[in-house]
Amino acid sequence: MPDAQDLSAEQRRGILARYAAVLEGNFIYWMTATLLSVKSGEAREIILENLREEIRDCHPGMMRRFVLAAHAAPTEADFTAVYRDLTNVRLFLGRLSPIPNLVTMAFFEGFIQRFAAYLADLARRQGSADMEYTDVHGICDVTHTQELFRALELEMALGPLSGGMEMMEGVGLLRRLLGAIVFADAAMGVSPTN
Repeated sequence: MPDAQDLSAEQRRGILARYAAVLEGNFIYWMTATLLSVKSGEAREIILENLREEIRDCHPGMMRRFVLAAHAAPTEADFTAVYRDLTNVRLFLGRLSPIPNLVTMAFFEGFIQRFAAYLADLARRQGSADMEYTDVHGICDVTHTQELFRALELEMALGPLSGGMEMMEGVGLLRRLLGAIVFADAAMGVSPTN
């Protein structure tokens, strides 16, 4: 990640806004696609618990408050910057392949847990004091990650990966999407303040 102190206010805003453009309306969709893909009842229950928490505690609303407090509401340019890579992740998860979907979502939950502190730093530098989203996800996603890996073990015990499927393909697609979130300003010719 680029050092937050080396980023301009617009670059910090852009990272927060593009992250929100991706997560706010897509995470529950992604997890639902994973739920629809699994065969194990126990794996299904793990994913349902994750979804219950996301919906019961209104994580999209938490995300929206977080970015608004940081003056980082997504713009059309932010949505456009992530559109292609976001579409690729949606289409990948829409294949409803249990093992690749679980690997992808376990990776992503683990990433969010580690990325939360960076997001909080960006938001603080933007003048925000609303850290509920990052506080919650810095903690709950540890358990979510562990549980998704447990669901992955359960699905793998049911049988091998289908022929022609690449277990890590979704992780690669997510990494490209995360690159679009963090580095879109560099791709558009906006450089750090130093």
